[in-house]
Order: sequence, then structure tokens, then C-alpha cells
Amino acid sequence: MAYRNKTYVAFASEDIRSYYLMKAWKENKNIDFDFFDAHDINTALDTSQPETIRRRLGERLANTKQCIVLISDTTRPKAARSSSFLYYEIEAIKRRGLPVVFSNINQSRNIQTSKLPETLKVPYTMSVSFGPTIIRYALDNFPDAYGANLRAESPKIGPYKYKESVYESLGLNS
Repeated sequence: MAYRNKTYVAFASEDIRSYYLMKAWKENKNIDFDFFDAHDINTALDTSQPETIRRRLGERLANTKQCIVLISDTTRPKAARSSSFLYYEIEAIKRRGLPVVFSNINQSRNIQTSKLPETLKVPYTMSVSFGPTIIRYALDNFPDAYGANLRAESPKIGPYKYKESVYESLGLNS
């Protein structure tokens, strides 16, 4: 099995600007943000056949150790539509049992249950606001917490969020 060191970012096509912003944070020398982007593996062109795109997505997810799902008003409905690629991504993430960090594009620090993909509401997940510092913190810390939770006698179930004290400790005041 390949070493899993990538981060997979799933999003509705309407939210691609937020994904591009994350890539810009990564390239900006003044922002302490980095991730190994699974989208850099086996790129598929928009003109590729759906089967090819699904196969490429599967290859990307096979090399993934954690996922970020960008949350907006379009995420849940798109993730529920079996004809969308987001549906396939969410199903594949769940099947692989990958740790999931939900990042709320609207900057909310709360769990936005009504916007989350139904399929991913049950496992242990983490919700954060959209920003480089808190996302980096979640990527650095949540996968280990997720793994420990899997081994726990009474594992946590459902979406969680970081307390305000975590944001404050990172210099992210309300």
C-alpha cells in the first residue's frame, strides 16, 4: 500500500474559488499553511469521461490520509445527487473511513448541520471556519484524534467543533 500523506479537498464546483484560495495560501511565503494536495495526483481534464474522472478521484483518495470538505449552501444538495462528482467523493471518503475536517466557507465556527453531507454526519468529524490558521491546526491535530477515537472504548460519533479557546490560542479572536 502506498504511503498516505496527502490531503484531499472535496467541494462543490460552485466553491472552486475557495479551493484556489487554499492553494494560494500554500504558495504565499507570509502565510504558514501547507498541505500535500491529493488533487495534484492523476489530474483529469474536465472533458474526460465520468468513468475516467471517478477512477482518477479513487486513485487520489487511495493516497489520502485526511480530507477537507468545503461547506457552503450548495454542498449538501450536491453531495446528495448521485450524478455529481461530489456525491462520488463523499461516498468514497466514507467508504475509506478517512478523517474529515469540514471548513465553513462563511467563516462560521459552529457545526452547520443543515449544510453537511448526510453521509458524513455520523462518523466523528471536525468543523472549523475557513482560514489558513485553523485549517492547518485541524490538519495537524484531528487525524491523530480521529485515530484515537477509532480505538476508544466509547468512540465519539457525529460532528464536533473546536472550542473558542482553541481559536483564541491561535490568535483568532472573534
